[in-house]
Parts: sequence; structure tokens; C-alpha cells
Amino acid sequence: MHGPTGGIDTDGDAGEREPNTLGERAESRVFLQVDGMHCATCEAFLESIAEDRAGVTHAAASYVTETIRVEYDPTSISVDDLCNALSPLGYTATRRDGGRDSPITAVGQSRQQDETGGRDIDEVLGFRYAAGVIFGTFMLLPYAVLLYPAQLSSFFGDGTLDIYASASGIGGGDGLLILPLFLVLTGVVLVFTGLPLLQGAYVSLKMRQPNTDLLVALPVVSAYVYSTIAFLLGRIDVFYDLTIVVAASVVAAIFYESLSKQRAMDCLTDLTISRVTDARRYDADGTTTTVDVSDFEPGESVLVREGERIPVDGVLAEGECTVDEAVVTGESLPVLKRAGDDLVGGAVVTNGAAVLTVSDSASSSIDRLITSVWNLQSGDHGVQRQADRFASFVIPVVVGGAVLAGGWSLVEGAGVPIAVLTALSVLLVGCPWALGLATPLSVATSIEEAVDRGIVVFDETVFERLRNVDVVVFDKTGTITTGRMEVLEADAPADLLAAVADLEQRASHPAADAIVTAFAQEEQAGEDPRADGGIANEDDRERAGRISEFTSHATGVEGVVDDTRVLVGNLDLFTDLEWSVSDSIETRATAARDVGRLPVIVGRDGRAEGVIVVGDEPRAGWDDTLTQLSARDMEIVVLTGDDEAATDFLGTHPGVDHVFAGVPPAGKTATIRRLQSRGQVAMVGDGTNDAPALATADLGISLGGGTALASDAADISIVDDDLAAVETTFDLADAARRRVKQNNGLALLYNGITIPLAATGLLNPVFAMGAVVATGGLLAANSFRALLTE
Repeated sequence: MHGPTGGIDTDGDAGEREPNTLGERAESRVFLQVDGMHCATCEAFLESIAEDRAGVTHAAASYVTETIRVEYDPTSISVDDLCNALSPLGYTATRRDGGRDSPITAVGQSRQQDETGGRDIDEVLGFRYAAGVIFGTFMLLPYAVLLYPAQLSSFFGDGTLDIYASASGIGGGDGLLILPLFLVLTGVVLVFTGLPLLQGAYVSLKMRQPNTDLLVALPVVSAYVYSTIAFLLGRIDVFYDLTIVVAASVVAAIFYESLSKQRAMDCLTDLTISRVTDARRYDADGTTTTVDVSDFEPGESVLVREGERIPVDGVLAEGECTVDEAVVTGESLPVLKRAGDDLVGGAVVTNGAAVLTVSDSASSSIDRLITSVWNLQSGDHGVQRQADRFASFVIPVVVGGAVLAGGWSLVEGAGVPIAVLTALSVLLVGCPWALGLATPLSVATSIEEAVDRGIVVFDETVFERLRNVDVVVFDKTGTITTGRMEVLEADAPADLLAAVADLEQRASHPAADAIVTAFAQEEQAGEDPRADGGIANEDDRERAGRISEFTSHATGVEGVVDDTRVLVGNLDLFTDLEWSVSDSIETRATAARDVGRLPVIVGRDGRAEGVIVVGDEPRAGWDDTLTQLSARDMEIVVLTGDDEAATDFLGTHPGVDHVFAGVPPAGKTATIRRLQSRGQVAMVGDGTNDAPALATADLGISLGGGTALASDAADISIVDDDLAAVETTFDLADAARRRVKQNNGLALLYNGITIPLAATGLLNPVFAMGAVVATGGLLAANSFRALLTE
């Protein structure tokens, strides 16, 4: 994500500097992590705060990655000022990665634990709220012992309270003197423990977007205010217990949901992203200097050695080399590059060395992929949860009813205090606050069960969107196939294969790795000759001594093994070196290439003697997965950067509707957009080159063998390379829908109990508390049931 004249400022203060000419204002871009951002309302609120600051030109937040991108004038406002401005009401904004504000940190590590900041703050707040919950729970024991009998006395006669007081040693109702203490302590718990609710309610009011936080805050605060007014009027119908229990329960559910999401995020901390930060500048005198990639200028030369990643896009200045571009293009086979050919940042030089001339943009294709992912993620502020949508129309109705009830009391001659109590009682019994408990419980338990099955879900709307999918798009390489080069067949003498394996140990190429694994291991009875990173035992030293000469070509290797010259490579290499190739070997090699395989010709002493066919195979169960998804009445599409010949086995599959071959990353994104005209599209991929398409799709699913960028761009990440888990995610989505419906119905139990009691004049704090306990207990019991049975 570099600008045309430079790149990322590594001092952690300016972020990413935009190009500037004399007389123009310098503009920078910074990515900040904001803990506490958990919904679309939070995004809109924080964006408005940032854009209200002088010097800020634009802000875009993404609650999915807990990140906000701010474009600003560093001469008017600093990053520290931005962090302070974006840390109100319980939010905490911090720089990423100890101050390095690069987009790769903002996107690629957004779900990984930051060693310097945010997660520690979350833990501190978690302990704080947990302490409030525990404190509030202990408060309820004396509350229940002293107040519940008094509140029930009206149903059993006034003598009941006297009998209780005599038996308990509390005479004359002196126990009610504890109410002032509860007034203070409940207020402390409300603010201390209920801060997330109060914060969310305030933000929703400020943004005029009612949500479940407001839905819970209204009855909780109403119960506290009602109780305080009742106490001042000398009444005992106080609901302090309801304030404590509801606030503590919902906040506990919110933190449980947060912990469940964090557990899901932690499943991906081992993933890495293919991006180079340092590289060698190749000077005119032939010397090299290691510099930060952001310091490269267009036209400079960069040296990339065999086995290294290309840091920026450019043109090969001289010679030849073989490059693995799978990370960017998705093409599974390495590509031969000659002087004048384009080289893409992020690709790996697998054979030879490359001196490249930096392109005019001085940037990497990986960086542009990252930019695409961020723009797509931050451009979509998510889908409101069903409960939030319900809150947006039920809250005005309940508040309107409370105002009418209070006004009617005044009309009938009641005093202002009684009218206020009447209005508050409507809020107390009319708000379906339990939806605020049902939603995080449903989300958390669904995420937990998915993680237990190796399916990581980041966004709570995923299950809802899964159920609306009309088209499922699969990337081929690394998704339907393993993406790992393996020897599929070999037709050559055993002693020649052993000699070839010895030679290939000195090469750096995916096909070489496959050949060594297949044949050197046979020779060593299953031991991996590369396990020790070099010659580590007598057998290795003996084989190394057999090789008296070694030459690396752009399309193969050559050497002398036990006084016999051995050549390994493609047909062109044998032709160039004038080695003879029989018609049968040439036919087998051509046939393998036609079906997307990599044929490797092997020979000795001037003559080809056989063919090794290398390629990646379909994953186990791929057939069943495509068949089952097709049976759900969804359209199945396959995209690949490979040649059309490599997709023949997919084109004939009855469950596959369309196959598109030779598609670059930008083409994948464009294809996804076209398919979206047919309905909701889910994309399944594994590589960095799939990330923009995953982010563009209505729902992205990445396999665990893929890169961190692909996982970050996706809504679902399958930790294991298990393609069958794609079908399981749809099963989980269906089961999660049933649970949500059940929980939403149970959430209304509280209102179903309290509203009739209030209408008949029988509403009592003890009965209200009983409704709270019954509702919460049933919700918890239903939420913790298994979604799927084996």
C-alpha cells in the first residue's frame, strides 16, 4: 500500500505518507486499533469523532478488524492526538505493532494478539467488570433476606412481616433501613459493571441508531430510578435487584461473546503473510546494500537471490530465473522469466537469481492486494443483527407508551412522582431486554461450537448470511486441490530416480522438493533427507560425495553422479542441450502438460530415459463436498489461475455449473461481482491472491492452509485443510437459525410474565425477579445445547 514516491513511514508517527509537491499539504494515513468497537454503530460513531477533528480529511472504521484508518494532515494533528480523541466512553485507540502504522499490520495482523496494546486493556476491563458482577452477586443475599419478605407481605397479610422480623431478629421493619445503602451500592454496580451497556446506549442515541444496548439500558436504568423515587416516597417496591442481575447477566454474556471471538482469533496466530520488509539495493559497482523496501525509488535495481521473495514489482534486468507466483496469481506451476519480463512483488525466485528494475509505482502486488482487502472490508459496515433491527422499532413504541402512561396519570390527578413511576414501570416491563442477553449467548455458543469443529467465525452475521447464499465459488489451486506439488507418476529406472533425487537436493524448486520427498525417502527407508537442513549424517555425506559436478539451469538441473552425467528438466532443456528424447517420452510429457501437470524429463549420458509427472491432487472428499452443496440448490462455480486443461476433471463434475480458468486475482474479483447479479455469493479460497475476491464476496471462506491475508479477508476460516468443513458451516448456519429463533422467543418470556401482572395491578419486585431468573435460566440452558449432533 505504497504511494508513488515512497511508502510506509517506519517511525510510527506519520503512518503512510501520500505524495506531495511544493505548495501542497502533506497528507498521511494511519491505522489504529480500537478496542471496544463491536458493531456498525461503533464504526459510525468513531468515524464521526475522527472526522470532526481539525486536520482529518477522512476516516473509515472496520469493527470486523477492530481498526480505523484515518487520513490526516500531520502538521495539524498527531497520531497521539488521534488516539486520545478516539478513546472516549470506554473505547481505547492504540497504534499497531508498537507504532508501525503499516497497512499490513492493520489488516494482516488485525485478529492476532498485539503484544504492545489492546488485548491487555481488554483483559483489565474484563477483570473490572467481573469484579463488579461478583460484588453485585454478594449484595443480593442480604437484599433478598431483608426485602423479599417485606415485598411479599401484601399478598399474605401485614402480620407476615412481623412474624419474619421476630424470627430473624429484625424488629419493627428496621431491616428496611438498608435501602439507602443499596441505593448507593446499586448505583456503583450499574456504572462499574454496566459501563458497556451505558456506553452502547449512549452511542446508539447519539447516532440515532437504536440497538440492543439501549434495549437493555432502558429497563435497567428505569428500575434504578424507579427504586430511588420509591425509596424517597417511603415505599418498598424497589427493583435494585433487577438492576444488578440484568446488568450483570447481559455484561457477562457480552464478555463471553468477546472471549469466544478472541478464542476464534487465537486459532490463526500462526498464520503469516507473504510480504518483504527489507531487500538488497544493487548498486552500479556490483555491491549491495540492505534497505527498507519503502525506501526504493522507481528505476533502482534490486538483487533477489534464489529462494527469496521479490520485494516490489519490477522488470527482470538480465539473465533468466524461475519464479513461483502462486501467492499472487494462484498459478501452481513456477514460471520461467527472461530479461524484460515483469516480476511481481510477493513471488519467490525458485531457481537462479534476479536483478530487477523497480517499477514506476515502487510497490508490491501484495501491497495492492492488502489495499483492496482493506477498502472492501471498511467499505461494508456490516449487517445489523436481527435484535438491533427489532430494537429500532420496538424502543420508540415502548418509550411512547411510557410517555402516554405517565401523561394519563397526570390527567387523572396523580402527582408528578406517581406519574414518573408509572412511566418508568412501563419501560421496566415493556422493554424486551432479554434480547440483549439472548443475542450474545446465541452468538458466543455458536462461535464456540464452530471453533470446536475447526471452523473460525469472526463476524456474528456470518450464519445469517450463509443461509442466504445462492452461489458458491471455489478457487481451485490449494482449495479443491492440495496446492502441494507431489510426484503423481514416474516411469524411469530406479537407480536413475535415486541419482535424480540426489541432484534435486541442491535445487530450490517445488518440483525438486516433491522428487526428493518421493525418491530420496525411499532410499533412506522413510527418513527425510532435508529434515536437518543439510548434510547431517553418513548417508547424506556419502550421497554428496557421489556428485562431482552440479549445474543449475533455468528449467532444470544437471550434474555428474557416480561418474554418470544426469540431466533433469523440461523438454526444451533437453532440446537446447541436444540430448535425445524418444517419441514415447515426448508424447507422455505433452499429455501430462495438457492436463495441467508438470512433466520432468530425466536422462543420463545424452539420452532421456523417463518422465516424472508432478502436480497437485484434489483434496480428499472434494467430490462429496461439491455434490452436497449442489444438492442445496446452490450454483457451484470454480475459478483458477491454472490453464484450462488442469480443470477438465471439474468441468465434467455434475455438481459444478461453471469453470473459469486462467483467471488472475483482479479477474477473480470482477467475476465475483458479476456473479453477485445472480444472488448472494460465497467464495472459498486459501491464498493471498484470493483475498480481494474473498472480501468482495458476500461471504468469504478461507482454508487454514492459506495465508493470514486470506483469513483476514474472509468471514470464516477453516483451521484444518478440510474441504468437507465447508458443508459443515452451512449445517451450523441452519442450526444456529433455529437456536436464534428459540432464544428470541424465550427472551420475550419476561415480558409475557410482567406485562399481565402490571396490567392487573399485581406487579411485584419479587415476581419481576422471578421472571428475570426464569428467562435467563432458560436462555442459558437452550444456548449451551449442542448445535449439531453427530
